[in-house]
Amino acid sequence: MSTNMNIREKLMKIQVELKAPKNLYNSFGKYKYRNAEGIQEAVKPFLDRFGVYLTLSDDVIELSGNTYVKSYARITDCETGEYIESTGYARESDDKKGMDSAQITGSTSSYARKYALNGLLLLDDTKDVDTEEYQKEAKKSSPKSQQKTSRQLLKEFCLNNKIDPKPIIQACNLKNDSPEEEWADALDYAKKTFGG
Repeated sequence: MSTNMNIREKLMKIQVELKAPKNLYNSFGKYKYRNAEGIQEAVKPFLDRFGVYLTLSDDVIELSGNTYVKSYARITDCETGEYIESTGYARESDDKKGMDSAQITGSTSSYARKYALNGLLLLDDTKDVDTEEYQKEAKKSSPKSQQKTSRQLLKEFCLNNKIDPKPIIQACNLKNDSPEEEWADALDYAKKTFGG
């Protein structure tokens, strides 16, 4: 499709119009999430409409003795070849509990690609724990006395599985004030990486 828009304008339109709902549910952590595959399906209708294509690729790199997957999400204009790219990182687990090395790398790649796509397409529908909407949703899902944050659930998961949470927190770039959504994604990453 030919348009008078440049790649930045096309990407902006996609970012504004794209809806990629969190259609997966983690019953252990009791939260909804999306994966890279769901994001790819959601963006497909926009590719032909705006005359662009999306590519994903990975590099495996070593930093400070740890293996990381660095993923690239690139959107390219079919007419001009101009592109915009975003990256995402995920650290491979040292403990491959219940998974072989190919499964660990594949899981890590999926996680890194999700974050590269999130960055490129501005996918962040985080609900802050302070908002009224978040509080209403939390009350619906469980009694107040049983509510635990994803941060608490991640801590419990690491304790129960004798895992040091620091590498997970570093791999997911978490800070003390990171939103609940990011802690939930880190919990999902820990479960995929370490099993359970």
